[in-house]
Amino acid sequence: MARWDSKDTGTSIPEWFFEAVETEYETRSVEVDDCDVVYQRWGDAGKPGLLLIHGMNAHAHWWDFIAPAFLDDYQVAAMNLTGMGDSDYRYEYDGTTYAEEIKAVCDDAGFGDDVVVVAHSFGGYMAVKAANLFPERFAALVLVDSGIRHPDEPIPDRPQMGGRAKAYPDKQTALGRFRVQPPQTCENTYILEYIARHSLMPVDGGGWAWKFDEDLPGTVKDIERTADDYRNLTVKLGLIYGADSELFSARTEEYMRELVPQEFPGVALADAQHHLFLDQPLAFIDSLKTMLVELAD
Repeated sequence: MARWDSKDTGTSIPEWFFEAVETEYETRSVEVDDCDVVYQRWGDAGKPGLLLIHGMNAHAHWWDFIAPAFLDDYQVAAMNLTGMGDSDYRYEYDGTTYAEEIKAVCDDAGFGDDVVVVAHSFGGYMAVKAANLFPERFAALVLVDSGIRHPDEPIPDRPQMGGRAKAYPDKQTALGRFRVQPPQTCENTYILEYIARHSLMPVDGGGWAWKFDEDLPGTVKDIERTADDYRNLTVKLGLIYGADSELFSARTEEYMRELVPQEFPGVALADAQHHLFLDQPLAFIDSLKTMLVELAD
């Protein structure tokens, strides 16, 4: 990829980041219910599989600077759930189909039953569904700022996430409008710019739009989280969340420990919000590496 500097902030982009995003990968796809599910794959066959899943309205490139750090021990894939990224759009979406997409990517990538799924936010909700539907297919699940809140814990008052029927006249204008959801600050502006560059697509008639289906929020069903989803988990579980996240709290972790029928490691990443691997990418990598070793014992 072409290199650039964060001229607006006067901050240079660290070399580790460029080395990571310049690591070669292959782009593949697998058909699920008449739609192509596109994913990226790094590493050598024969190693255990590690599948990375993004959050709502995100895509596989959110993991480009994370995935290469695990290639010594794993073959890695990062998928685009349908309706997002480079995967096809559907007329309707549902949790069961998303679970089938997760399994299908693992199968198509050649991952064995020792695969570990690492999933952020909405991706974590769908990974829990997959682990309940296909428990024999996965060895472990690491939820990244993803879980179920205690019924008495208030939900932050935020506008509903969704798309906008808007095309920007040029790519630079669109890049300037990129925001993460839920909104948060992020000092690593180079990461935000990288993700934004991979979040855009040209549209017919000219202009640029975001790579997600703006109709998804109104057509998706069967995605609600229930306590039984977590009570019924039989795969090994790990949890990493942002200590400053507005969507995940110590109370959420405590409630999940009441539900999940096993002990599991949990880490609250310091100085990190909901998009914790954007805030603290190297600390996140270190925490995930440690957790993977623990889950493998």
